[in-house]
Amino acid sequence: MLSLQSEPTVASVFAPRTTIDAEGSVQGYASLFGEIDQARDMVMRGAFADTLTRRGVRRIPMLFQHNPSEPVGIWLELREDHRGLFARGRLIPEVARGREILSLLRAGAIDGLSIGFRATKARIDPKTRIRHLHSVDLWEISIVTFPLLAGARVHAVKQAASAMKLSHARRRAERDWEQMVRPAARAAVR
Repeated sequence: MLSLQSEPTVASVFAPRTTIDAEGSVQGYASLFGEIDQARDMVMRGAFADTLTRRGVRRIPMLFQHNPSEPVGIWLELREDHRGLFARGRLIPEVARGREILSLLRAGAIDGLSIGFRATKARIDPKTRIRHLHSVDLWEISIVTFPLLAGARVHAVKQAASAMKLSHARRRAERDWEQMVRPAARAAVR
């Protein structure tokens, strides 16, 4: 990735990108202001203001790999702050792909976020050939394997509460299995 900061810091390389809590949401930065992505685009502060006001959070779909036939969740909060476009949403566990993505995020196999947009006000710097995006029409935000902007990542994953609830029969079966296996494991160690 091209960036205004040429070398990553030790802290940024080894910082955990995903944490797991007990709820059902994902959050992170879908875009960072002043960072140059692999397409040589740089989103400027305030670029999302019009589209967020016009569309609202519910009209921006959460997709997987920018595939419009794979909505996997809903965005609960989208806002610009000093750093970029912050996104907080919830994967839908009743959607099979949503469960798969939650597992992949929790395992650290994927953690990218990427925006699908149309530039409404942009300027290409003739010297650097970098396109400065001053206003964009945000179409969607996707969870992706390879984001064009390396810093656009999910930084928190919370497991859905419904996925954590086990039926009484399941809890009893797991308890019985554990009671049966534990003595055998102790005997094998001796």
